[in-house]
Amino acid sequence: QRQLVESGGGSVQAGGSLRLSCVASGYSRYCVGWFRQAPGKGREGVATIDSDHRTSYVDSVKGRFTIFRDNAKDTLYLQMNSLKPEDTAMYYCAARNVGYCYTRQESDFPYWGPGTQVSVSS
Repeated sequence: QRQLVESGGGSVQAGGSLRLSCVASGYSRYCVGWFRQAPGKGREGVATIDSDHRTSYVDSVKGRFTIFRDNAKDTLYLQMNSLKPEDTAMYYCAARNVGYCYTRQESDFPYWGPGTQVSVSS
């Protein structure tokens, strides 16, 4: 049965690091990604990775965040370094039903995990 379940969120000071994990059972051949939603804001596509491990990032996290996947473990990761207070949000993993990405639009990802909270203090 396909499922998406995130873990690894928490509280950290600015400049610190966190690694988010998402058990993405049944999605090894599909585009998967990380989204985030801060209080009072819309959901933002942070990073995606396709079935060939090609990645895409929103400009605000380039050079700080890395998305990668381990298909043997059915797990998606988001390594977050040099965290800033503006990275504070609920983080979600999501999946498309195709192998390519070419998008970070929320509406193109029909499958979602419940989310994990990341809080960065200054």
